[in-house]
Amino acid sequence: MKTSHGSPGRLLACVGTYTGASGAEGHGPGIEQFEVDLATGELSRCAPPVHVPNPSWIALHPSKRYLYAVHEIDTFDGNSGAASAFAIDRSTGALRKLNTVNSAGAGPAHCSIDAAGKFAFVANYAGASFAVLPILADGSLGSAVDVHPHAQTSASPRARALPSGSGATLAQDAAHPHMIAADPDNRFVLAADLGLDRIFTYRFDRATGHLTPPPGPAFIALPAGEGPRHFAFHPNGHWLYSIQEKASTVALFHYDPSTGSLDARQTASTLPAGFAGTSFAAEIAIAPNGRHLYATNRLHDTIASF
Repeated sequence: MKTSHGSPGRLLACVGTYTGASGAEGHGPGIEQFEVDLATGELSRCAPPVHVPNPSWIALHPSKRYLYAVHEIDTFDGNSGAASAFAIDRSTGALRKLNTVNSAGAGPAHCSIDAAGKFAFVANYAGASFAVLPILADGSLGSAVDVHPHAQTSASPRARALPSGSGATLAQDAAHPHMIAADPDNRFVLAADLGLDRIFTYRFDRATGHLTPPPGPAFIALPAGEGPRHFAFHPNGHWLYSIQEKASTVALFHYDPSTGSLDARQTASTLPAGFAGTSFAAEIAIAPNGRHLYATNRLHDTIASF
């Protein structure tokens, strides 16, 4: 879900739902738009849904005038995924599709926008690549200006720190990029690869969109088989938290904004003490005041609060 303030006193929310395209599970309509009651949190539909295939992730432009979605499919231009741009009607919440382009890899699972609103970053989960797409003057997307494929190197099939009785072994067969986003200073771009158990760092050229090697280490490795999925920066800009899908853990790193490098500091479970069985950690978020961190557990069906 992504939110955008419309007229004063209104909060608009967009929700991406899987549609079942390319064999994925799901029966949703695509992207739905809601108005949020700021007193109760109640959602009410404010515009017809936008019927697009498997919008696996959506991202709001800094201007709040445009919304971007990646489509977790493998049939665009033959065997690739796709990314779409939409203009937002601030008075009604309706979305108007601007265009759709190749995501430069199959099955994109995540997208984000740089702080200046000039480039979209895409993580192609099935295509094992990270891509940078330019955002044009009218908000539409251009073809990729940079693509970074990851070698199909197999990782450990099982994490050492899985919960007792867990059968979580999925997706540790090869590279599976799962998230990519710029740091708070918009100088470096970090990218999590769930299959390779690594978080990569790239220097970000804000003029061209190109990603190049950083002055420090090119990546930091997580314990084999744990599966780093998503990450979130603390408001202080020096702490980064990564959630591991298979191990159901949150890892804390100290982040050096001058080099883009990470230094591991702590790991904590997202599951209650004594839990036994299979669960997959999914999303991570930090409260704007920096005092609480939240993580979701799939199958255990809970939200962990730190």
